[in-house]
Amino acid sequence: MHELNQILNTPQFQSKETLKSQLKDLGIGPGDKIMVHSSLSSMGWIAGGAQAVVEALMETVTTSGTIVMPAQSADNSEPSYWMAPPVPAEWHQSIRDFFPAFDPHLTPLREMGKIAECFHRHPATIRSPHPAHSFMAWGYDAEEWMCEHPLDDSFGETSPLGKMMNANVKIILIGTGFDSCTALHFAEYAQENRSTSLQGAAMLVDGQRAWVEYECLDMDSDRFPEIAKEFRGEIFEGKLGMAKTIIVEMQPLVEFGITWLAKQPVVD
Repeated sequence: MHELNQILNTPQFQSKETLKSQLKDLGIGPGDKIMVHSSLSSMGWIAGGAQAVVEALMETVTTSGTIVMPAQSADNSEPSYWMAPPVPAEWHQSIRDFFPAFDPHLTPLREMGKIAECFHRHPATIRSPHPAHSFMAWGYDAEEWMCEHPLDDSFGETSPLGKMMNANVKIILIGTGFDSCTALHFAEYAQENRSTSLQGAAMLVDGQRAWVEYECLDMDSDRFPEIAKEFRGEIFEGKLGMAKTIIVEMQPLVEFGITWLAKQPVVD
């Protein structure tokens, strides 16, 4: 019934070609570097679904451009923090002992959406090696941006986001809000006074599966819409499929976020 409802609520036929036309109207073209957050269900019925969206993005920016999407696998983490849903406390150590090691090809994405899952399957997509907070990319900059991702720097200077901050990247939010804007975690990592929590993940160490502990910044994406609301730079709104789509340049938004968070630190 979900697909039938989508069909009934989609007033016009949608395909890869109609999406490519809309992307052009949104100002996206060959050579663009884009970071995409998306909700397929918000786009209405599209012939080919997620595959059509991924191909439309690739054919629009071409191999001279770059597409990045978050590829987080947040369930590969310290189980005592799990709340959605929690697991019995007596399972915690067994999870640490037996959770499969991160594999960039096999480890599934968690709550990233069907478009990201389809993008992950493309043979030319490269995924960064962080066990919980990876990114994935396709195109011109993919190998350079994804080649390293330090365990204790999920979203900081030495992460893929740090490299992206030195480029002209456009953030595209397709049917999602600024609370999904992963780039703003860079602004949190740039703060002088930061709190961290001990995290853990299953990884391959010298070819052997191991549970590795590391310090991870305490993050709060609930504040991101406030940052966007006060941002005075250009935010372009349009549609992709039937979804409200927001486009904003990454660097000025994140730099504003750094200043905004410094002026309004989290109060314990």
